[in-house]
Amino acid sequence: MAISKQYLKSKPICKVTFSILAEEAKEVSVVGSFNEWDTKAAPLKKLKNGTFKGTINLDKDSSYEFKYVVDGAYVNDDAADAYAWSEFASADNGVLNL
Repeated sequence: MAISKQYLKSKPICKVTFSILAEEAKEVSVVGSFNEWDTKAAPLKKLKNGTFKGTINLDKDSSYEFKYVVDGAYVNDDAADAYAWSEFASADNGVLNL
């Protein structure tokens, strides 16, 4: 799993690329506080090597909680900047600091 961040000089935006290796998966998306945890809002595209990847533009100087949804199962990213406990999910969420 990996997260890459590209800050734009012309706008207060960070292009965040999420990627997760899930060779056997059929559908993977990234959900979080940036898209109201909507599993349909940010589907990732499967590459030939079995990695799912996608880029989302997010406001910089912000912090977001997120997870991947791999064929319906919620998965944290090992490369998250931090983790935060969620009472709603009774589990940790990854945190992305921009």
